[in-house]
Amino acid sequence: MDKLTIDNFKEMLRNALVCVTERSDEFSKLDAVLGDGDHGTAIVQSMSALVATADKGTEFKSMLNDMSFSLMLEISGSTSTLLGGFFLGMSDHAAGTELDAAGVKAMFAGGLAGVRKQTKAQQGDKTMMDALIPAVGAIQACDSADVKAILAAGAEAALKGAEATVDMKANFGRARNYGERSIGYADSGASSWSCMFDAFAKAL
Repeated sequence: MDKLTIDNFKEMLRNALVCVTERSDEFSKLDAVLGDGDHGTAIVQSMSALVATADKGTEFKSMLNDMSFSLMLEISGSTSTLLGGFFLGMSDHAAGTELDAAGVKAMFAGGLAGVRKQTKAQQGDKTMMDALIPAVGAIQACDSADVKAILAAGAEAALKGAEATVDMKANFGRARNYGERSIGYADSGASSWSCMFDAFAKAL
């Protein structure tokens, strides 16, 4: 497909909600190892709010903007802040009702820039950035003009990134207090964000 329409994007969000809901118990169990065990609930609540707002959207910029603000107003916590930052960053780099390959790349690069305003975490710190940074990198590096291929490249990199967190020691947030004990478990945020990217690609 050479264009991503606003309806395609809404379908991507709906599929992400389905997929994170299916795996929410797994995300919460991972979170319970190093955090407070509520990540599954938080990601489902956040995605539900995003989908509800997106349904009313008619063009990319205003829809993405509305999604991020309503999410951050409705739901508190790091999950909604990071997702809100992601979609707010996207809104700075998307316009109209359809995006070509270059437009999709710019939108996802904007999303990463938006998240970087919310967290200092880097790749290798065992956070959702271990899925997000490789995903956006792969999206940028994909030389196809096919939007499906671009998002598939992002999904593959996100899943590999999340898998790599199993062998990492947490350097960030509450999890860093666990030191060596944090090794051996995937990061809950990296797992849920990789699930989201995978769902985005599969929706197309």
